Amino acid sequence: MMAGVEALVAEASSHLRVAASLTVAEYLLPGWLAVLHRESPEAILAVEVTNSAQVLARVRGYHADVGFVEGHQARPEQLKVRRVRIDHLIVVVEPGHSWARRNAPVAGTELAAAELIVREPGSGTREILEDALAGYGGLRSHLELGSTTAILAAARRGEGPAVLSALAVADDLDAGRLVAVPTQGISLTRSLRAVWPAGRPLPPLARRLLAIVSS
Repeated sequence: MMAGVEALVAEASSHLRVAASLTVAEYLLPGWLAVLHRESPEAILAVEVTNSAQVLARVRGYHADVGFVEGHQARPEQLKVRRVRIDHLIVVVEPGHSWARRNAPVAGTELAAAELIVREPGSGTREILEDALAGYGGLRSHLELGSTTAILAAARRGEGPAVLSALAVADDLDAGRLVAVPTQGISLTRSLRAVWPAGRPLPPLARRLLAIVSS
């Protein structure tokens, strides 16, 4: 019996289940996990990529040991929270768009009136944008897509302005495929946060991952 218990404990300590929002999963998590793997090559890492609302649900249901989310919800119920990074959303358009050539920043009223390419409900990126435009009549969209990659492709095709993380648009801005549009009077800054169940301690691998993220 003791040997069986020790085997189960050893197996649990070598597994880490992570749920992450798309922005974190695509642009930050691979580097963090690479460091963790170098330190603990025996670790078995399982990653689930979904939107922020689903990450919170997975962690609450004990289907993930730790999660990474975006958005404004400061203290989600039943979870402990740690801010790991500040992120900024940027309005981007293709170079032929009229906003790419303007000198004045885009105001909240203009952004609210525009037909935007946006993420699906439940996305942390969308939550920030909805909050920012709430005082200007709310968000309008003509295209809702479930991934950052799809939104970037649509923006490059000229299907409209998009609002995405600075992490996601950096390569397209450097290559000139998209142009950043300054804004005025709206807040598009957000926190990227780690979350884990409040009712039990973090597993050792999860604690090490948070140390890597915070370093």
